[in-house]
Amino acid sequence: MEENFIDSDCPVTKALSIIGGKWKIIIICRLYGGIKRFGELKRSIPGITTKMLTQQLRELEENNVIHREVFKQVPPKVEYSLTELGLSVKTIILALYEWGSKL
Repeated sequence: MEENFIDSDCPVTKALSIIGGKWKIIIICRLYGGIKRFGELKRSIPGITTKMLTQQLRELEENNVIHREVFKQVPPKVEYSLTELGLSVKTIILALYEWGSKL
């Protein structure tokens, strides 16, 4: 495992490329509470800019962690939810929480 840890094919490296960074885990955690609209997510994450939230949501959608549903109405309505892959990250986040609480 150690030899391949920094290799781009390493599973840990792949996982971190998808959920790593300052905001993605926070966004995922907010979506564990259920479907959210953009404004709800923005209000629930102090300090995140509109531009950054948009970028992070796009990346999570591209990696099939979240689902974006657009409703054709005026004004437009967009909802975000977790996919099965996104839901499966919960055990990892709980493990990080446990580890962090011991520091």
